[in-house]
Amino acid sequence: MEKRIIPLIMCGGAGTRLWPASREVRPKQFLPLFGTHSTFQETLLRVSDPMLFGRPVVITNAAYRFMVLEQLTEIGIEADVLLEPMRRDSGPAIAAGAVFAQARDGEAIVLALAADHVVQNKDAFTAACREGLAAAETGRIVTFGVKPERPATEYGYIDAGEPVLGDVRAVVKFVEKPNAVTAADYVNSGYLWNSGNFMFPASVLLDEYQKFDGEIVRAAADAVSKAGRDLGFITLEPQAFSAAKAISIDYAVMEKTSRAAVVPVDCGWSDVGSWRAVWELSEKDMQGNAARGIAVFEDSRNCNVSTDHALVALEGVDDLVVVATADAVLVSRQKDANGLKRLVAKLKTVAPQVTEEHLKVHRPWGSYQSVDNGDRHQVKRIVVKPGGRLSLQKHHHRAEHWIVVRGTAQVTVNDTVATVHENESIYIPMGAVHRLENPGKIMLELIEVQTGSYLGEDDIIRIEDDYQRS
Repeated sequence: MEKRIIPLIMCGGAGTRLWPASREVRPKQFLPLFGTHSTFQETLLRVSDPMLFGRPVVITNAAYRFMVLEQLTEIGIEADVLLEPMRRDSGPAIAAGAVFAQARDGEAIVLALAADHVVQNKDAFTAACREGLAAAETGRIVTFGVKPERPATEYGYIDAGEPVLGDVRAVVKFVEKPNAVTAADYVNSGYLWNSGNFMFPASVLLDEYQKFDGEIVRAAADAVSKAGRDLGFITLEPQAFSAAKAISIDYAVMEKTSRAAVVPVDCGWSDVGSWRAVWELSEKDMQGNAARGIAVFEDSRNCNVSTDHALVALEGVDDLVVVATADAVLVSRQKDANGLKRLVAKLKTVAPQVTEEHLKVHRPWGSYQSVDNGDRHQVKRIVVKPGGRLSLQKHHHRAEHWIVVRGTAQVTVNDTVATVHENESIYIPMGAVHRLENPGKIMLELIEVQTGSYLGEDDIIRIEDDYQRS
């Protein structure tokens, strides 16, 4: 059997370029933008052939660990999950992943993939991986260069040189994101889009990285060797990992190494870096309008609508993006992707909460969503997975009243444990030690009414917690 590739899936980014759907606590790689699966899940499914790929390694922000676990479980894939204690960009992340893969297999060939990219032609992608594997086995660090569909200004480019093995070519140079005129020149000259995905022998990548910045490699190796385990996750040692400076793998290694090679590929690739990119990848009506959710178009062309609940109706407009969530609405021109970046930066100073969290907040046990707020009350909808339970906790400033609308709840209040069925309720006095759990086989749904002088989430004193949160 041929050498199996170890996929290294990088999914620690915040993804604010698709605000308001994508936010800090649930970024775009975990969203089902084009179907039932998220781009993270689609990336894993793309590298699930056991004849070509080995057990994947996922490296992510510690804040996303339970979303990663949940989405792995949904598609039936197991992986080693490395948790970054802080963000350090792709350079240290790939270095840590390479160290981990090499510890598993001294001759490991690693395929580093971003979790938020889309590939429409899986067969072409797999063929490119086989081409890259052959070149990587000769000691090359291979990147995947996408054949341009247009003179894009949002991507970096690769100048590909002479063939080195089959269709794989040497890299002459990497170039930064160009202006429109330069982008057209690059496309006419045969340059390729830089996809930001790589394949390499772990030992070669680390040797090259060592030449250019040995401190980062030492920090990554130290973070892996001193890593702990927490609920099945591999936690990179914080002090060691923090010593690695934040830098992309392009700047750290790829633009400096003489071992860089590129596989030209035409696989329907996109980094989904804007709402325009989402529109380009979506099905459209005869007037070029795309919709996710309920939308009605009249005398409108080339518009893109994404809505969670509200009906969106557009009349007499062209080239608009409208994204409606429960707590925010975006209206913008499709062509100005940088305008959204500026808008989100402004929002972070004016209303930071809408860039960080959704009204629906995901937790390892399920989710909760705010329904109504007042000065001294708050109403939430809480959903608990079968077998899930919240921490044993208490509050200093609020009391709670729980009404079960679906399923069965087991509720602890001080020394009493009660079973609460549908259409029944229970009262949690202020200061009482309490816990909610779902002992059943179906989702538990309830309405929580909070009353008190302070209703913030930081008024939670956890006494016991299955998920080891402070």
